[in-house]
Amino acid sequence: MPAKQDPAARAAELRDEIARHDQAYYVQQKPTISDRAYDELYRELRELEAAHPELATPDSPTRRVGNELPEGSKFPTVAHRRPMLSLDNTYSEEEVRHFEQETVRKRLAKAGVAEAPEFAVELKIDGTAVSLWYERGLFVKGLTRGDGVRGEDITANLRTIREIPLRLRAKGEPPAFVELRGEVYLPRSEFARINAQREEQGLETFVNPRNAAAGTLKQKNPKAVAERRLGVFVHTPGSFEGVAFERYHLFLETVRAWGLPVNPHRRVCKDAGEILAFIAEYDMPRRTYDYDTDGIVIKVDQLALHETLGTTAKSPRYAIAYKYKPEEAETTVLDIEAHVGKTGVLTPRARFEPVFVAGTTVTYASLHNQDEIDRKDIRIGDRVTIEKAGEIIPQVVRVLVEKRRGDPPKYRLPEACPVCGTATVRREDEVALRCPNARCPGRFRERIVYFAGRGCMDIEALGEKMVDKLIAAGLLKDLPDIYRLERAKLLELERTGEKSIDNLLANIEASKRNDLARLLAGLNMPHVGTRNAELLAEHFETLDALRKAGVEELEAVEGVGPVMAQALVDYFADPDERARVDGLVAAGLNTKSLTAKVRKQAAASGGAFAGKVFVLTGDLGKYSREEASKLIKDRGGKTASSVSAKTDYVLAGEKAGSKLKKAEQLGVKVIDLEAFEKLLAE
Repeated sequence: MPAKQDPAARAAELRDEIARHDQAYYVQQKPTISDRAYDELYRELRELEAAHPELATPDSPTRRVGNELPEGSKFPTVAHRRPMLSLDNTYSEEEVRHFEQETVRKRLAKAGVAEAPEFAVELKIDGTAVSLWYERGLFVKGLTRGDGVRGEDITANLRTIREIPLRLRAKGEPPAFVELRGEVYLPRSEFARINAQREEQGLETFVNPRNAAAGTLKQKNPKAVAERRLGVFVHTPGSFEGVAFERYHLFLETVRAWGLPVNPHRRVCKDAGEILAFIAEYDMPRRTYDYDTDGIVIKVDQLALHETLGTTAKSPRYAIAYKYKPEEAETTVLDIEAHVGKTGVLTPRARFEPVFVAGTTVTYASLHNQDEIDRKDIRIGDRVTIEKAGEIIPQVVRVLVEKRRGDPPKYRLPEACPVCGTATVRREDEVALRCPNARCPGRFRERIVYFAGRGCMDIEALGEKMVDKLIAAGLLKDLPDIYRLERAKLLELERTGEKSIDNLLANIEASKRNDLARLLAGLNMPHVGTRNAELLAEHFETLDALRKAGVEELEAVEGVGPVMAQALVDYFADPDERARVDGLVAAGLNTKSLTAKVRKQAAASGGAFAGKVFVLTGDLGKYSREEASKLIKDRGGKTASSVSAKTDYVLAGEKAGSKLKKAEQLGVKVIDLEAFEKLLAE
């Protein structure tokens, strides 16, 4: 900060500059400065407000994440200024034409309206509805839809969404009051990341992005909400004071100018023919976007005609939703199995008669929890329809009750662990059942399989069948026992040859030389998957330094939030986990990062890869994904699983898929293997 500049003026300048960069990054997806430069602006503002507390304003970016709700408290409810109605759904071309001709044109003609209606059409986001209130440009309240008359006040959680500006970027005097209605969603890439992380941790996975978004907004800790990286699209005007609009599409353009996101895939159509052409045009492309869509919203574009057309008790007559039909298949539930994860969570899984749907043969699908089974009334022997959520994850859509034979019993998750027999428990804040026995063989087995897996210690010969043999023989009782296995004892195992035993022992010995990141991934620490393990290893460089780190020091690591930081401190304080780690250290495992110094030096070198973010897609020929990622990271670069405005390069091999399309949409530079190798040679 310049020495003579007034602190208040500088604070206002910083808030405005950060808001402009937020809009460029989150709304326009065209970042204008580097992450480091942005962080420096944010840090300067935070330090300035700390030195001058009177300068902190409600719209300051430092105030986005608030405090957790007190235990036992609930979100207060607030009356909507206007009811939040739901849209009627339509599923066929005939119903779209009926809406245009009968519901709109004939009704307007009867009312003596000569103006020909036009129709604004846009993608329907499969998320959760919210209402955003701005008073004189300042974001003051955010509500859920609730029952349409009253919604829950989730302002603190909505403030954490970076796409929602805390102050409108209005030209001139902002409106006295505006209510903007929209849809909060969890991006598909985030859904995949979170579910992969939860699966690694043995936690219950989310059913779909929509449920995950709705559940996230009901979290009582805004810090946990911020870690989920929700998105939002504004799509409907609510109440207004001091501003008016003639057309819906002009409302959307104004909202975007104010700094809020609106869906870019929209059009004004003159009749049903143009509407149906838009519906057909987006049926396939919508599947490649980073958010779920389940249809198209059709609205009369002239807002004055909305009053003429009116509403029913539940839905407006001036708008309707066309729902795309997902690809479904019918099959039989052969069995429902309760799987015990490494943290004790019992996850029910349906086994089907194999059926082909959306490009692959489906045999299994997670049923998630008992509540999901009860809601859909899924029973063994039922005929069911299945689809792939987001064209990826198999799920049961509905039970064909009319085809049910007899009255098969309802399925209940077992009251005792199917592996160790311990009575299952349900935590107060969860729907999942757990085996609470920390020494449950089922949990223990999963921890060993996970520890030895390719993404962790990569002990290839220690697969599931070998793990089962060793447990049955009493040779494996904890993770350190892997490194205490003796050849003579192994030779006593039935149907196990000398060659396989030698391979196993060689693999185990080789794993001792693995990078620290692999060990951290294999320890099954809360919230730590392979990616976070790598970040922790490279930041702290040694296991000893990580074990001694406090919450604040952990939160300084990229990707580590307060929840993970506290969980790590608790993990290393747990006597059992501490003894387990000590046993592995005593066995001679490497406890240092083998890449940290090289990669830190490369990142600071200013080379072709330094600080650059790569996304890999398609067949990379002579490079595996792991090999290509290592080449990038060893030269100071980073890799990401999904394409965003932060991406510098998309490395596209043969048969590149949706990531390539996303890169083209965002204007991200795409390179092939030849260009990649030229960068490597620089």
